[in-house]
Amino acid sequence: MSTSKTLTAAGPGQDFSESRRWLQLVVGVVCMIATANIQYAWTLFVPEIQQTFGWERASIQIAFTIFVLVQTWLAPIEGYFIDKFGPRIMVAFGAIMIGTAWVLNSQAMSLTGFYVGAAVGGIGVGCIYATCINNALKWFPDRRGLAVGLTAGGFGAGSAATILPIASMIESAGFQETFFFFGLLQGGLAFVAAWFLRAPKAGEVKASDKLSQSRRDYTLKEALNTKLFWLMLLMFTCVVTGGMMAVAQLGVIAQDLGVKEFKVDLYFFVMAALPLALMLDRVMNGISRPLFGWISDHIGREKTMVIAFTLEGFGIIALGYFGHNPWAFLILSGVVFLAWGEVYSLFSALAGDAFGTKHIGKIYGVLYCAKGIGALFVPVGNLLMEATGTWSSVLYTVAAMDLFAAFLAVTLLPRVLKAHVAQSTIAPSSVEKSGTASAHA
Repeated sequence: MSTSKTLTAAGPGQDFSESRRWLQLVVGVVCMIATANIQYAWTLFVPEIQQTFGWERASIQIAFTIFVLVQTWLAPIEGYFIDKFGPRIMVAFGAIMIGTAWVLNSQAMSLTGFYVGAAVGGIGVGCIYATCINNALKWFPDRRGLAVGLTAGGFGAGSAATILPIASMIESAGFQETFFFFGLLQGGLAFVAAWFLRAPKAGEVKASDKLSQSRRDYTLKEALNTKLFWLMLLMFTCVVTGGMMAVAQLGVIAQDLGVKEFKVDLYFFVMAALPLALMLDRVMNGISRPLFGWISDHIGREKTMVIAFTLEGFGIIALGYFGHNPWAFLILSGVVFLAWGEVYSLFSALAGDAFGTKHIGKIYGVLYCAKGIGALFVPVGNLLMEATGTWSSVLYTVAAMDLFAAFLAVTLLPRVLKAHVAQSTIAPSSVEKSGTASAHA
């Protein structure tokens, strides 16, 4: 059996350092936190943009669709540049782009202006997100679920601390000033943090002794020729669609259900239901990624997927049924985000396990396009809601997709993954000639 040095030994390399790799992880999380609002705070701006310019809601939300499509569909190209230039240059470039995006939004006077800002933001977020996930996969082959979960959690929960300041500033100073101020703040933070990032060298990582992992690094072409890749893409798309709708439309759903302005009295403070739900959802989203990632490091990715996808499916059904109650809306939206956020840690960790990390930037970049496919259903959700007169039909459709993914995780994924790992022990001749795989888990 031909295999890389890192993969043959479960122990750490000779230059392995816990403090060094955890420093890299912390810096990656900081970059993700600085990036999060570009996606997760958008829902706060939509009603203000609509009120100011009088455009249709669906037309404004096209900007969000453009953002997600650019972020996801360019991921394979960004993966190529990650391998070529390394994490520092990619994150620094991404930081400039996310700052520029919100500055453009602050000056936009037409839908086209917001669409351009969304595209620029998508490029920036894509560069930072892909690079930080890539770096976490390479530094932590023995704890991929946890490491990627913490990194992705920075993106999922990063906006929790700024949701209230952003909402407050929108109310007091207007959405244009808010776009401008936070654009410069977030872009500057990510730019400074970028220069502390680097990829691991040979001997600085250690392999997992608990999970079945590929014994070689697959190229993108080889990965695309496997059944496992396409099964993962199908499952990823099914699950991510529901979360994308919730992220983009939570404010709209709250308004249509009549709970947006409901004042929640928690004794020590009073807050409107929507901002509180957004804050709680960011926290739950952030917790879910390292939590389910850590669980998957111990019981396996497939079993963890079954638990999470089933929870999300039933959570969405309950939200559609009980969402008119403000308290139910708060709790169930949190459950949905808890069960959805983990997809970004589980699928990236599984990709690293299955295909190695030498070309993971390109491979996961293609797999991550599932998010872009899911984004296409966001405007479709608007149309379905208008046709049926209720969000319940949309939520029940999405729930069915989640439960279908859970079914695949029970019945098909374990068998396909087992066969794939067994096949990966038969390395091609090109791997025998490679001496550079030791830094790639």
